[in-house]
Amino acid sequence: MQASLHQTMGDHVPVAVEEYDYEGLPPNFTLVENMAAGAFAGIAEHTLMYPFDLLKTRLQVINPSPGGLYSGVSNALSTISKAEGVGSLWRGISSVVVGAGPAHAVYFATYEAVKHAMGGNNGNEHHPFAAATSGACATIASDALMNPFDVIKQRMQVHGSVYRSIAQCTRTVYKNEGLAAFYVSYPTTLCMTVPFTALQFTAYESLSKVINPGKGYDPVTHCVSGALAGAFAAGLTTPLDVIKTLLQTRGTARDAEIRSARGLVRAASIIKRQHGYAGFFRGLRPRIITTMPSTAICWSSYEMAKAYFIRHQDD
Repeated sequence: MQASLHQTMGDHVPVAVEEYDYEGLPPNFTLVENMAAGAFAGIAEHTLMYPFDLLKTRLQVINPSPGGLYSGVSNALSTISKAEGVGSLWRGISSVVVGAGPAHAVYFATYEAVKHAMGGNNGNEHHPFAAATSGACATIASDALMNPFDVIKQRMQVHGSVYRSIAQCTRTVYKNEGLAAFYVSYPTTLCMTVPFTALQFTAYESLSKVINPGKGYDPVTHCVSGALAGAFAAGLTTPLDVIKTLLQTRGTARDAEIRSARGLVRAASIIKRQHGYAGFFRGLRPRIITTMPSTAICWSSYEMAKAYFIRHQDD
């Protein structure tokens, strides 16, 4: 590995220190450390960008209540802030905080394990297939844990929601709709997140190789690569996100047809019939606006935490 110069705080004398390859994990990098880095990344990402996620959900709801009609992102933001208070933009965030940590811990732990097993950390070569496969495996594992929390979050986000806590929402949904309600959108979620994650991880790895060929820890590289990769993946998978939102919020819908929707094909047919193909791109702008900084924060936080653990292994 190459050496870089580091100045001590006392006398500012340049001291050579080892520069680590942050693209791959050292053999003694533990599962706990990897999961901790992932959990930190997940909580940071979802918490900071949560208001835009709420706006996306509000804009994607099919046939909302009269007070939940918005003409765009800015109109939704101003209307919600005036009518419901600024604090309402964070309604349901407790579900994300509770679920995002464990889900992202599983997400990144699976990603690194599969990537290592497929040789994605070997040499300086580009490994797009390993990146895509490890990303897909990571999202299958993490979504199984996160899906119920996502359902609760969106039930609390919609206009006119009667839920005020995770416990209340969980009890009510379980009592009225059964356990299946927490996983009715899981197949659709996977249909969206598997390609989303594969696209995002492939784009992130590719951009990182181009922007930072030296593979050293560089916050700017991780931030820019993460943002661009997220925007690319989010734009292509928006139609599936709209379908997922319909399925996850069906219990709050006034439309009997929506309330009875049971799967991806049925939900897609409802959207197509009621709003045409344009209906599949409802909430596109807030989704991209949310995803770009979210993935930038997520990757930057993850790489920072990973770098911290790697640096402290010699201490």
